[in-house]
Amino acid sequence: MTKKIAIHWFRQDLRLSDNPALRQAGKHKRILPIYILEDGDAGKHAMGGASRWWLHHSLNALNKSLNGKLSVYRGNPQRIFDDILARFDVEAVYWNRCYEPWRLNRDKKIKKRLREKEIAVHVSNGSLLWEPWDIETGSGTPYRVFTPFYRKGCLQAESPRVPLSKPRGANYLLDREGTGIDALELLPETGWDSKLEPHWKIGEESARRRLKAFIGAGLSSYKDGRDLPAEPYVSRLSPHLHFGEMSPNQIWHAVRQTGSNKGYVDKFSSEMAWREFSYSLLYYNPELPRKNLQEKFDRFPWQNNRRYLRAWQKGQTGVPVVDAGMRELRQTGYMHNRVRMIVGSFLVKNLLLHWHHGERWFWDNLVDADLANNSANWQWIAGCGADAAASPYFRIFNPVRQGQRFDPEGRYVRKYVPEIAALPDRYLFNPWEAPKSLLEDAGIELGRTYPKPVVDLKRSREAALKAFRSLRQRGS
Repeated sequence: MTKKIAIHWFRQDLRLSDNPALRQAGKHKRILPIYILEDGDAGKHAMGGASRWWLHHSLNALNKSLNGKLSVYRGNPQRIFDDILARFDVEAVYWNRCYEPWRLNRDKKIKKRLREKEIAVHVSNGSLLWEPWDIETGSGTPYRVFTPFYRKGCLQAESPRVPLSKPRGANYLLDREGTGIDALELLPETGWDSKLEPHWKIGEESARRRLKAFIGAGLSSYKDGRDLPAEPYVSRLSPHLHFGEMSPNQIWHAVRQTGSNKGYVDKFSSEMAWREFSYSLLYYNPELPRKNLQEKFDRFPWQNNRRYLRAWQKGQTGVPVVDAGMRELRQTGYMHNRVRMIVGSFLVKNLLLHWHHGERWFWDNLVDADLANNSANWQWIAGCGADAAASPYFRIFNPVRQGQRFDPEGRYVRKYVPEIAALPDRYLFNPWEAPKSLLEDAGIELGRTYPKPVVDLKRSREAALKAFRSLRQRGS
C-alpha cells in the first residue's frame, strides 16, 4: 500500500481553474486525478461521434495541464474504483455532479459503496450556476415557463459563486495501470473528423481565449447580432461549457463585469439561464429525451418518410437556408442557434417527422451535444415541451423569410450551398421561383445541380396545422 491519497474523478469538468471538487481535493497532499469513459449505462445517449472527437482532444489538453498525470480508464466505474482501492490507500473521493438521470442513479450507488468502505465522498456543483432544486416557484414546485424561471427565480436567487483559482501545490499521482487516452479509441477510424479540426481550439486555455475574444468583439453586438449566422456575434462557448473546460460561473462573472445594466449583458445572461432551465427540466423530468412533456403530442400523426429524413440530414432538401444549416453541422460539428430553430421547424412541421429524429442526429453530430439542452430545445421546437406558449406548435418558421431576414446578404447560404451562389439575393432563398433563364445563366438546373424542394412550403404548412388541429379535436 502507498501513503494515503485522495481521488479526484474528472467528468464534465475538464479544467483546473474554478473546479470546486478539485479545489477541495487540493487539501490532501497526494491526489490521483482520474477519468473514466463510462458509456455502458448511457444506452442510446452514449456519446456521439463529434462529442467523442472533442473529448479525445480535451483529455489530451487536461493531461498536459496535469503534467501527464491524468490516469484514464474505460469500463464500469464501480469496478474501476474497486480495482484502484485494492492498489491505493484512498481516504477520500471528490467529484462534481452530473445531471443525466443514469449518472445520478449510478453515482448514488458508487457513493454508498465507497462510504461502506469508510472512504469519504464529497460531491460539488461545478457545472451549473444554480442547482435545479434551488430555483423553485413560491409554492416549492419547479418552473415550467422560462421567463419567470429567469426573472423571479434566477435573478432573485443568491448570486452565482465567484470563480475559484487552481489548487496550489497539488501533488498529482499517476496510476501506471491506466489505459491511456489513445486506448479509449475516441477518434473515428474513417478520418471524417479532419474537417472539424480547422474550426476549433480545444481545452481549458482555448476556452479562456474564446471567452476573451467574445467579450472583446462579439458581446456588445450580441443582443441583435446573435440571430445573424454570417456574423461573429455568438460566443461558440457551448462545447467548452459542456465538457467543463470552462465553468458557467467564469462566463457569468466575466460578462457581467462589463456592465450588468447593459441590454446585451442581460440578453446573454438570459441565454445562460436557458441552459439552467434545460437542466431543471431534465432533473425533474428524467424522461425528457424521449417523452413529450405535453402528453397530447403522444397522439400526434407523425410521418415516416425515410427519403425526407435523408434529404434533411444531408442538406439536400432544396430549401437553401435549411441545407446551409445541415451542411454547417456536418462540416464543423456546430450550427448557429437561429439556424437550429429553422432546420428544426422544417423537420417537425414541414416534413412532419418526429422530433426524435432531429434529437438523435444532433446528438451524434454536434460537438456541443448536451442531453439537457438538446432534449429541451427539440421539445421546444416541436411545441410539445415546456414554455409552449413561447413556441406553440402552430408557429411554423418560413425558411425563405427567415433566410431573407437573418442572412440578408446571403453570405451564410452562399458559403455552405455554393452551387447556387451565383443567384441574386432575390432568389437565393427560393431558387424554385427564379426564372428559367436566370437559372440557366447561373449554371443551375434544379433537380440536377441542386435539388428541387422536397415539399411545397405552403402546402406542408397547411398539413402541419391540420395535424395540430386533429389533436385539439380529440381533446387536449
